[in-house]
Amino acid sequence: MDDNLQYKIALKKLNGVGAHRAKKLVSYAGGVKELFELSDRKLALIPGIGTLIVKKLERTTAMRLAEEELRFLEKKQLKTVFFLDEEYPNRLRYCDDGPVLLYSKGNMDLNKPYSVSIVGTRDCTEYGSRITERLVEELRPYDPLIVSGLAYGIDTISHRSAIHQGLQTVGVLGNSLDRIYPNSNRSLAEKMLENGGLLSEFESGTQPDRMNFPQRNRIVAGMSDVTIVVESGVKGGSMITARLATSYNRDVAAFPGPIDAPFSAGCNYLIKTNQAALIESCADLIYLMGWQKEESTHSPQKQLFVELNEEEQKLFEALKDNKKQSLDNLSLKCDWTVSKTSTILLELEFKGLIKTLPGKMYAVT
Repeated sequence: MDDNLQYKIALKKLNGVGAHRAKKLVSYAGGVKELFELSDRKLALIPGIGTLIVKKLERTTAMRLAEEELRFLEKKQLKTVFFLDEEYPNRLRYCDDGPVLLYSKGNMDLNKPYSVSIVGTRDCTEYGSRITERLVEELRPYDPLIVSGLAYGIDTISHRSAIHQGLQTVGVLGNSLDRIYPNSNRSLAEKMLENGGLLSEFESGTQPDRMNFPQRNRIVAGMSDVTIVVESGVKGGSMITARLATSYNRDVAAFPGPIDAPFSAGCNYLIKTNQAALIESCADLIYLMGWQKEESTHSPQKQLFVELNEEEQKLFEALKDNKKQSLDNLSLKCDWTVSKTSTILLELEFKGLIKTLPGKMYAVT
């Protein structure tokens, strides 16, 4: 275990200390442990700190709270990535407001040569779903890290498509890693742990409150070379992420849509105001970024004969009778809970037998 981990956690718990000031304190003190061992008098001499701020920091209280958090991390088997660690995302390191500490779960390389964030509306259309799947599939030869927020809609499709293509994918959460939000994506999140995983800057017990998501979005934007908006209204999280990416001097791209389609209005606005490059395909994105293909490519495993267990066979038989069916309808047909049905549907999708359609509808491939 990292001997300085308690100090790193305590740094986040200092009163009145955000990411920028925390990094400044560590720099002047010569290290995170040194910061907590420094006398109040010497700490007050750091430019912009002073006696009053030193008193408000409450370093002893922060260390005590960090000890409790440390027990939580051990219980949940979570890892941490500090802003000075080699594993910390280099792209995020150069963002002034990048988190000082990230909690992680899974098996991920946060510093792959190429990194792409894909964002969009929770209520995506079949058009949005289709172009997201096609984009990720065509990105496969470049072996990028696919970053999104594990939300409904475009986020979910991005993560699922990355798994299908054998690409690492990371979901950045707006809550602590002791829960998955939305809960319906729990099975997907578990699959992501095998090649990718989950990230959060939020401490134990943090709920997925509305105010957390803009904060989460800055990590999504900061971790990538380019943020791609697939479908979005003129307001919402995707537009916030796009603006944050621009503020970090990162590329932003968007797929255009019909001028009278609400969920293309945001994309069209970004393009019209020169805040995003117009792309119609992966080739446009590659040209924009000037990327070269990786020598070793990943290819999803395909099976000519897929073995199904009894429950998977039952659900597949129920599904192939019609062109498309809803999650609720399939749950009733099989006499299972929605959660169980969703989990088995995900397994069938990973085996290439079914596909997810907008509106929580499913069909045989």
